[in-house]
Order: sequence, then C-alpha cells, then structure tokens
Amino acid sequence: MRVRWAEQNLNADVTAMLDVVLKSIVSPFAVAGFSVSSYAKSMSMQKKQQFWPYPRWIAHRGAGKLAPENTLAAFKTGHEHGFSMFECDVKLSKDGVPFLLHDASLSRTTSGQGLASEMNWKDLSALDAGGWHSTVFKNEPLLGLQNLCIWLLQNRLMVNLELKPSVGEEAKTGQVVAQAIQTWWDPKFPWPLLSSFQADALRAAQAQSPCIPRALLFDNLNKDWLKEALALDCVAIVPLHTLLTATIIEQAHAEGLRVLTYTVNDPSRAQILWDMGLDGIITDAVNVFNPASASGQQSSP
Repeated sequence: MRVRWAEQNLNADVTAMLDVVLKSIVSPFAVAGFSVSSYAKSMSMQKKQQFWPYPRWIAHRGAGKLAPENTLAAFKTGHEHGFSMFECDVKLSKDGVPFLLHDASLSRTTSGQGLASEMNWKDLSALDAGGWHSTVFKNEPLLGLQNLCIWLLQNRLMVNLELKPSVGEEAKTGQVVAQAIQTWWDPKFPWPLLSSFQADALRAAQAQSPCIPRALLFDNLNKDWLKEALALDCVAIVPLHTLLTATIIEQAHAEGLRVLTYTVNDPSRAQILWDMGLDGIITDAVNVFNPASASGQQSSP
C-alpha cells in the first residue's frame, strides 16, 4: 500500500510540475493574445513559407517592351537593367519541343503565320522573332526552353515559366515542361517557378515533378480561388494586380502562400501593393524600377 501511495504521490508531483512548466511556456503567448492553436498555426505557416528564393522584382517576358518579348535578346536586356528573375511563356511545337511564345498565333511576334502548334521546332526556329519590334533585333530567333535554361544557369538567374498550352494540350504541356526542367536544370540553383491559368497544366506538372514549385494565375477571383491553389499544392498565387486587396493577401499568407502580381508599371501603384504585404511584382517597366531597391525606386541623380 505504501508503495502504491508513493507512486500515486510521485505521479501527482510530476503532473503538477508538468502543469507548471506548460503554463510557463503557454502563458507568455496567452498574455500576448495568442492561443496555443493559433501559435501552432503560425509556426506551421512559417515552416511552409520558409524557403522562398525569388526576388521581389520580375521582368515581364524578359524585358517588357524594350526588346522583342520572350527572346534571348529580351532576357539579356532585362539582365542589363539589373533584373535577376524573369517571367516568360512556354508552349509546345507540333513535335513536342518546349519553346517561348505568348500567343497561339505566330503573326504578332514572328515572321510566320498560322498556329505555332502546327509547326515543328525546326521550322519555328528559322523564323524571325525580333524584326517586328525594331530593325535592331531583326533575325532574332525564337528561343527554345533548353537554350534559355543554359543561359540562365550560366548567369545564375531565376525564372517564372508560365505554361501557355495550345488548346487541348494543357496536360501534355505541363508534363513535358516539367520533365524538361528536371532534365535541363541544375537543382543546386532555385527551381524555375511554374505558373499557369490552366489548372490541368499545373496538375500534370505536379504529377510529373512534384519538386518543382507551382503558382496559380488568376485574371478573376471566384469564391474557390484559395481552395484551387491549395489543391494544386501551389507555393504562390499570381492574380491580376487590380484584383488584390490587403485581405486577399492576408488570406493567402495565412495558408502559407506567397502572392505575386502582374503587370505593374506605375511606381505609385507598386507602392500601394507593397504596403498591402505583396511578395513580388511582374513588370514591363524594367527601365523605371530599380530591382536592387525593395520598393523599386531609382536612386536620386
């Protein structure tokens, strides 16, 4: 009986000691207005957001309007203006080669006509993708994703690849681009960020290469925007900048998501967005913003 009594008292003493220790740990948070559950949620969010290697400023299609979009000349121009990360558009040729082009049609930004998806890469690579912009860039070719990866890695630069699938090729584009990145990219450097308006493209990329981070693009926000991004295990959302509010950014951050936006070219608008807590801006105005500055402000002369 004495042994059992001693055990009971020992257990009671241990329980009391543990209670004191737990209260001493929890009480500072309770005093500060935190509950244990909210603290745990905060720590979980911080853990999910822990790795984010990308800069605040991203050059749209290489260099905005200063060079022919999505060409190597554009990336070089953006880099000359101090940008270390670029956004560009990737689709597939008829024979399944990933290359850079925004439109479905070739007519606006190349010397070709018709749909890009109906031409093999050998023929696409012979087109002039610079002459439409200016004579300085005449005969600048379309850029294959492999050559872009080589140049980015040589210069230790980062990229946001927007999956821009041709109609009916959403899943195939996601799968092929993700597989190509795993083959051509050096994992010692930050992975390219894959983004798309097309959930099927991101879903296929996720299935092929779950290690490559994904972001969901929005040109409108429905009531399920957060659920859709989380279902794809995205690391970020990228809404049109006019859709953003401080509340939306807070909701995304609460779930561990970063928030980027497009396409912001006005310094006053950029500052409003930074004040809301935005994580990154995609811009055409590579000659207006200074990417070395957190706010993008140019140094005074």
